[in-house]
Formats: sequence, structure tokens, C-alpha cells
Amino acid sequence: MKQTIAVIGAGSWGTTLAHHLAKMGHRIQLWVYESEICRAIEDKRENPVFLPGVRLHNHIQPFNDLKASVQGVDAVVSAPPSHVVRQIWERLAPEITSAPLIVTVSKGIETDSLLTMSQIIREVAGDETESRLCVLSGPTFAREVSAELPTAAVAASTDRDVAVWTQELFSNSSFRVYTGEDVLGVELGGSLKNVIALTAGLSDGLNLGHNARAALLVRGIAEIARLGVAMGAQACTFSGLAGFGDLVLTSTGELSRNRTVGYRLGTGERLEQILSGMRMVAEGVETTRAAKRLGENEDVELPIIEQTHKVLFEGRDPTLALDELMGRELREEFT
Repeated sequence: MKQTIAVIGAGSWGTTLAHHLAKMGHRIQLWVYESEICRAIEDKRENPVFLPGVRLHNHIQPFNDLKASVQGVDAVVSAPPSHVVRQIWERLAPEITSAPLIVTVSKGIETDSLLTMSQIIREVAGDETESRLCVLSGPTFAREVSAELPTAAVAASTDRDVAVWTQELFSNSSFRVYTGEDVLGVELGGSLKNVIALTAGLSDGLNLGHNARAALLVRGIAEIARLGVAMGAQACTFSGLAGFGDLVLTSTGELSRNRTVGYRLGTGERLEQILSGMRMVAEGVETTRAAKRLGENEDVELPIIEQTHKVLFEGRDPTLALDELMGRELREEFT
């Protein structure tokens, strides 16, 4: 059944999902923050900043008015950068008077509250939204999805019917969606992998080799799983698409913003210089702050994340951070 869907946020991922759903026959109401991008989508059928070169489907109607974008919709896809999700949903929640499906696709952890994106939406819009809320995550570069290259993701909800609804809404011959129930694990995997991707990029920038990168990925997912389980997530989630799958993609793919930031740090650029020249958000930078605090709150040892925090925010020389990681007390692997 064809539906009317609001996509909130016209970054690369929001625009790509709007295009993906429109090609499947749905009517898309895309909220665009930037008025000039809204006009470009309306007049030229292209998002020249976040998805240049892709002609957007005619079923996409761009809106610069947030309230208007959610009128009469069957589903809402929440796709803004994580640091503005609360601000947007404080404006959005009063306008959603019906009971549409809500799918959050933003990856990150709010720095002050340490809440995931679905937790923010529930806090702002009310606990009753949990029964119609789903998280969609996995190894999904926007550019490849827009080109209809084979992709797999996971839709997680506490309500199995909602997960299946999301699965059926997004799945087609090039985009395969699995279902799951571990909402917290899926969100933590999708958020914390960005921190490890920064470190993997840093390793590559320092020319530390493939061995070092492989070790960082494996020990990085071990840290993520250790923290996630302590917070109540399921261990198996971190070996799946939203865990190790997303980590491998973000840590090795040339399209990864987080890996790119780490790589440039490794070649000697300063973090402030790198971020000032980026239009798109590298979520891993702020997530590093949140991850460190979560580890402290849960009394979980996170050596890679802690060293990444020192490099990003405490002026630690990356080579000294590496020496500290390699010089830690020897131990068994699975403890």
C-alpha cells in the first residue's frame, strides 16, 4: 500500500531515504532546513549540497515549513543530525496528532543527557510513542543506497509488528531490511562505531598498517559490546549489521566522514581546522565525549575510546596514545 511519508531532515541520508521511498511509489514530504536547498530540490530536483548529481524523484515534495511537512502523513522518518534531534522534536511533537509510524535513522548520543535518539523522541513526544517507534540502522552509505547498490539494514522495535511494518516499508530488490527487538543495542552500535571509525582513520593516517586497523576494529567492537551489555543491550546485536557490520563499513570506507576526520588528524591537521571546513557532521566527535561518560557511569573499561578522547580533546599525541594502548597489562582475550 502506498503511503504519505514525512522525512525530517535533508542531509545526505534523509535525502537518500526520501528518494528511495519515492521510487517505491510513496508520496514524500521532505522537510529541508536550508531554504536554498529546498528551492533547489523544488526547481532542479537535486540536493546540490548533500546529494549532488542525483536527480530526485518527482514524488518528493520539499517543505521549508516543519509543521506543513507532517500534515496528513502515515509515517515520519526522523533524519536530522543527532545534536538537533531534541530541538526539532520539541517543535514536531505537537503537530503529530494522529498515530503514524515513527522511524528514527539518526546515529548519535546526546552529549548532555546521554540519551539515544529514540529515547529523546520518547521523552519529548511521550512514552506512548514507544509502541509505534522503530530504529533503522546498519552499514548504509547514502551514496551507495541512492545508486541502488545492494544494502542491508536492521529495523528494531519493542513491538514486532512495528519492526515488520518498517521492514516492509523500506525493503526492495536493492535494500534488504531485517527485523530485531534490541532497540538500545542497535542504537548504541550505530553511534559508538563512529568513535572507533575515527580511531581507525587515525591509524591509517599514521600509516600503522592493516594489522593495526584490524586489531582496532575487533577490540573496538569488544568495547562497544561490553558497554552495551552493561547498559542492558543484547550481546548478539553487536555482531550483526548494526554492530560489526556498520563498524567495518565506517572504519574502512572512503565515503566515511568519521574515518576521514581521523585520517586527517593522523596526517597532522588540527581537529578545529578539519571540522570548520566540513558541511556534513562527523557524529563520532561528540559521541566520543558521550561514550567516555557512559563508560564512567557504568564502570566499564573502554581503553580505545578513552585514548580517542584524549587525542581529540586533551591534546594527547596519537603516538603516545598508541604506546599506552599497546603497553597495557597483558590479559586473556575473552574476559
